[in-house]
Amino acid sequence: MAQTYLLLGTNLGNRADNLAQACDWIGQRLGKIVVQSSIYETMPWGKTDQPEFYNQVLGVETHLAPEALLVAALEIEALMGRLRQEHWGERVIDIDVLYYDDLVWESAQLSVPHPAIAARRFTLIPLVEIAPEYIHPVLGQSNQALLERCLDPLGVQKLASLVCSTPEQRLL
Repeated sequence: MAQTYLLLGTNLGNRADNLAQACDWIGQRLGKIVVQSSIYETMPWGKTDQPEFYNQVLGVETHLAPEALLVAALEIEALMGRLRQEHWGERVIDIDVLYYDDLVWESAQLSVPHPAIAARRFTLIPLVEIAPEYIHPVLGQSNQALLERCLDPLGVQKLASLVCSTPEQRLL
C-alpha cells in the first residue's frame, strides 16, 4: 500500500455535496481515506473571474500505481461531470495527486510531487492541517516550512470538517 495525498477542488453547484460525492468515489475506487483536512473556501487561482472554490486534502492508502491512480481520479472527475474546457477554469470537481509516498515521478501524464504545491496556499493550508511534517521529496522541506515561505497572497478560509465515511457523519 502507498500513502498518497490528494487535493480536491470544486466551484460549481453544491460545493459541499461535490466534495462528499468525490470522497465516496475515492473510497470506492482509489483506496482507504485515512485522514482528511477541513474544507476551505479559497479564491480562484490562475483565472480569477469565476466563483470561489471549496478545497480539501485527503490522505489515502492505495494499492494503485501512480499513473493508475491518476487514471482512476480522472474517471471520477468524468463521472461527476467534469468538462475540461479551459485551463484553471470552473469545475464540478478536480482531483490532483500531490504526493505518492516519497516518490519522485515524471511522465507525460503525471508529475509527483505535484509541481505547484509550494506556490499555492489553497493546497498548503489543508495539507499542513493533516501532514505538517511531511517532507517534500524534491524540495527537502516540510509542508509547514513550505507554507511559511509561500508567497501566494490569495485568501483561504477554513469552513468545516467533512467526514467521508457515511452521509450521517458529514458536517457543513
